[in-house]
Amino acid sequence: MLANNNSILKVGDWIKGKSQKGELILGYIETLDILKGIVRVTVVTSDNQETIGKTIQMLSRRVKPLPESNVANKEQIHFLIDLALSTGDEEWFIELSSKLNSMKELVKGVS
Repeated sequence: MLANNNSILKVGDWIKGKSQKGELILGYIETLDILKGIVRVTVVTSDNQETIGKTIQMLSRRVKPLPESNVANKEQIHFLIDLALSTGDEEWFIELSSKLNSMKELVKGVS
């Protein structure tokens, strides 16, 4: 864990930030270097198309964790499942699939 402007960063956290060149970055933390204050971020979205899909180093002070989101409907879960698949996050995929199945069972029980 790494403290950052009243936030605590952890491996796996989704973050937003700006690169040294001012490019907007959205991604998740792969590794932390607490001593150097550096995070390695896998870029999912960016102003710079060339960085998408790559893992880059950023200063921890230049990133902020994204707030936890509460998934409210099937469409959101389907989108997040696609994102989990594209990022190779098996644990998240399983968690989201479980939520989707729970929703389906709940609907069956109501009908």
